[in-house]
Amino acid sequence: MRIVMIGPPGAGKGTQAKLLQQRFHVPQISTGDMLREAERRDTPLGRIAGHFMSEGRLVPDDVVIGIVDDRLRAPDCGRGFILDGFPRTVAQAEALDRLLAEQGSALDAVLLIEVPDREIVRRLSGRLVCRSCGAPFHREFDPPSRPDRCDRCGGELYQREDDQADRIATRLAVLAREIAPLTEYYRSTGRLADIAGLGSQAEVFSRVEAALA
Repeated sequence: MRIVMIGPPGAGKGTQAKLLQQRFHVPQISTGDMLREAERRDTPLGRIAGHFMSEGRLVPDDVVIGIVDDRLRAPDCGRGFILDGFPRTVAQAEALDRLLAEQGSALDAVLLIEVPDREIVRRLSGRLVCRSCGAPFHREFDPPSRPDRCDRCGGELYQREDDQADRIATRLAVLAREIAPLTEYYRSTGRLADIAGLGSQAEVFSRVEAALA
């Protein structure tokens, strides 16, 4: 099963991808993980990507696509994969189609997890992170025992600047503009499935399974 996950931050893509990983026994792959692994392995493309990331710049498409190509040719992707965070543009989507065609395969589905903006703001604005160990918490869904301290190491909890409500709204507006061409590209190919992301993890996953059936 070869699947691409699309949706805003906080929509639950990562959670559903993990459930799909368990269901189909294929790797869940995020763009960030791929870039960091390529850098760690000190591959030629990894060194280039590391240079851009160290300067806080976006890694060029040709570098990202090359790293994706290497990753999808790994043995554990033989039965499929779940991509989260790639592709982000129509150019990347077209490149992915070409890479898979070269391998004699194609995407089985593209899942768009849809959640209203007000719910995304609610989910993201409640997130807290430990400064010491990086453990995540949520004021509503996974609150720490003490409001300002990590349950794991006792470190200080803080909220990332981009998780503040006004910044989330700005991010969502930008993302909506960016993702529209990508969703239309996949919709035109008949591979896009719209998944309502409200409800429990199990409820959303049942919708995902129904879309893939």
